[in-house]
Amino acid sequence: MGGGKGWPHSRLVAWSCSRTGCGLVIGVLVSGSGTNLQALIDAGMPIAAVASNVPGVCALKRAAAADIATGVFELESYPTRSGRDAAMATWLSEYGARLIVCAGYMHLLTGTFLDRYPERVINVHPSLLPAFPGMHAVEQALEAGVAATGVTVHYVDSGIDTGQVIEQVELPIQSGETVDELLERVHQLEHRLLPQVARRLLEQAAGTGR
Repeated sequence: MGGGKGWPHSRLVAWSCSRTGCGLVIGVLVSGSGTNLQALIDAGMPIAAVASNVPGVCALKRAAAADIATGVFELESYPTRSGRDAAMATWLSEYGARLIVCAGYMHLLTGTFLDRYPERVINVHPSLLPAFPGMHAVEQALEAGVAATGVTVHYVDSGIDTGQVIEQVELPIQSGETVDELLERVHQLEHRLLPQVARRLLEQAAGTGR
């Protein structure tokens, strides 16, 4: 299964990009190793800043190596999750971020953050949503005995992987495949699909999408 719904006009009008480009307009949220962030960097995506809820993670080192601004927003440093998300949204906006990409970000975003970036936050998930939302999606797929899983890029809302699907790609599960083997193939697919979708959304926002 595959397909893309694109970016409806109501979302496009929120952008102030010109046809010649949008500058550095992607903000990336991370929590761990940052392999999806690296895929975005390697694809030449216009990343303005990278924010993490966890200090010292490899994703921050990947960003620093690419001369991308980084910030850490530990939940414990703020009185409320909403306050943390407000600070993170303000910091990202100061760097010019207009499209937010969750690349292995392991916290739910509150309405405080989502209201600052209405329908402009996307996430990559290792299943064909709505099947197997949440953690351990690959393990869930193997345990369920399904013939195929896949990768979904979707808009983020206040639920757990419940936002509108933008694009999905199916990945058949091979006979006897282990969790680690399937994870590797799913990650490879994520690393291809996420930059493709992010690039298309930026092109559409700039009026050059097809």
